[in-house]
Amino acid sequence: MKSSIRRSRRAAVAVALGSVLALTATACGDDGSGSAGDKGDEGSGKGTITFWDNNGGVRTDVWKQIISDFEKQNPDIKVKYVGVPAASVQSKYDTAIQGGGLPDVGGVGTAMLAEVAAQGALEPLDSRLSKSSLNGKLNDKFLDSVKAAGGDGKTYSVPTSANNGTLWYRTDLFAAAKLAAPTTWTNFYAAADKLTDQAKNRFGYTIRGGEGSIAQALDATYGQSGITSFWNGDKTTVNDPKNVAALEKYVGLYKKDTPSADVNNDFTKMVAQWDSGTIGMLSHNLGSYADHEKSLSGKFKGIPNPTLDDGTRVQVSNPVDGLGLFKSSKNKAAAWKFIEFAASHESNSKWNESAGQVPANNEAAQDSWVQASEPTKLAAEALGGATTKIVQLPYYLPDWNTISKADNEPNFQKVLLGKMTAKEFLDTLADQIDKAQADWKKNH
Repeated sequence: MKSSIRRSRRAAVAVALGSVLALTATACGDDGSGSAGDKGDEGSGKGTITFWDNNGGVRTDVWKQIISDFEKQNPDIKVKYVGVPAASVQSKYDTAIQGGGLPDVGGVGTAMLAEVAAQGALEPLDSRLSKSSLNGKLNDKFLDSVKAAGGDGKTYSVPTSANNGTLWYRTDLFAAAKLAAPTTWTNFYAAADKLTDQAKNRFGYTIRGGEGSIAQALDATYGQSGITSFWNGDKTTVNDPKNVAALEKYVGLYKKDTPSADVNNDFTKMVAQWDSGTIGMLSHNLGSYADHEKSLSGKFKGIPNPTLDDGTRVQVSNPVDGLGLFKSSKNKAAAWKFIEFAASHESNSKWNESAGQVPANNEAAQDSWVQASEPTKLAAEALGGATTKIVQLPYYLPDWNTISKADNEPNFQKVLLGKMTAKEFLDTLADQIDKAQADWKKNH
């Protein structure tokens, strides 16, 4: 794929430039941990380490609590906190990899893990984990997602949390219409149709047509088709006939059981529209719970995405957040102590309660706040359940973010507007993914 080749060339130039810039930074007394080419050191296990929060501003307060707790238990280690907004964290890592100044520890979710790991910036953590107090205490499916995202089967990040696709529904509207909860796809479509009254501006569902639409569409597609693997050999299953039929049914909701404005709605607009209107259902994730609670307290519930009629739930992998140890760290021993502490029962529980997400630590996932928060409890059960099949999206492909966003979000809008068929859309997507996979395999 030409675009992939261009990106590969740019990456090679960036790495070469990084070597020069790193030397310059070192010569100038840069106080960061160095560049990706720096192998770092175990250090004394004492002193100051730098931590980059990959959702700075949003999770700053809870991280500062965890850091304070850590420093009390480890008075010979100080943690320098740097909050980096989620929208700019990947570019900040890329800049530091090229020019020096990487942190000792940083938040690295699976969506960006491949790009950071491919540049040699992260330390594989399998050996450390096997000897750690965390061994056997982290969610296996979260670990699988991290290993899959890394591209070579190694663990480059200790998982801390996961979001989960959540179907939010208006319990008051469902009760008034005498509808069963939308726990299955059959019930979902029945409810979407029955709750729609366009003359009164009432709709059964709101569909995501703007930014971020592809992952949600794939979740609905695989959820209905029951296909449990993204790959069949080296070819993607995205355009399997069962997936085509599933997507056709899903996009068929647009303008029939959804508002026409949905074609441009990202999650912010979609959530605001649902919270203030009379729409029956919304697909988002656990992150919008607080917004719903403010607007619709007592009138809604959140459940995992619907199951097939036989009770099997198939869903695509949601990004798993985690903490990476940077290879260039001069104090890996102290950095690892911080990662262990942050992913331990108490700290992991504290962080996820604040974020409303599913803890990666199995003990934390059993805490009372999880059991008291029905959407989080159900999400945790779904993610750990034997009847849940997770389709691992290919986050390890360097081109994945471009393919699943800039290259195809406009095409999905064309499908909604009837200017492209579901089959044409999925065939285009599959062709791009297959070429990206072939390019990736040539280099691995």
